[in-house]
Amino acid sequence: MPERIKPPLPTHKKQPARDLRRRGTDAEQRLWFHLRAGRPHGLKFRRQHPLPPYAVGFYCEAAKPVVELDGSQHKEDIDVRRTHYLESLGLTVLRYWDHEVLQQTEIVLESILGACGNRTLTPTPLPAGEGL
Repeated sequence: MPERIKPPLPTHKKQPARDLRRRGTDAEQRLWFHLRAGRPHGLKFRRQHPLPPYAVGFYCEAAKPVVELDGSQHKEDIDVRRTHYLESLGLTVLRYWDHEVLQQTEIVLESILGACGNRTLTPTPLPAGEGL
């Protein structure tokens, strides 16, 4: 199967995303601890991933969820436009308040994994003539 070639991200979008990763909130850092390195069921999440014209909080390309954390810095009218745009790309947008992540981390993680769909691994079938 030929490898899919992705176009490079615009350079002017990379640096702002890097800056956002460096100065994440406590809630973002806690959620990232649980989502990074394929910890949740082998799903690979990216933090402050550029999806021009935005940089989304957390993104998993395989399952297509966008996870956004809302705190005092978020404005509802801007968030609504942003959500509509991301949904028009076929993405599922999940929003959580910072305090939810800090106080109910496990519930937030279960919700995110639920939105990613049931990704349990199917066992490899036994060779013909083996088993029952």
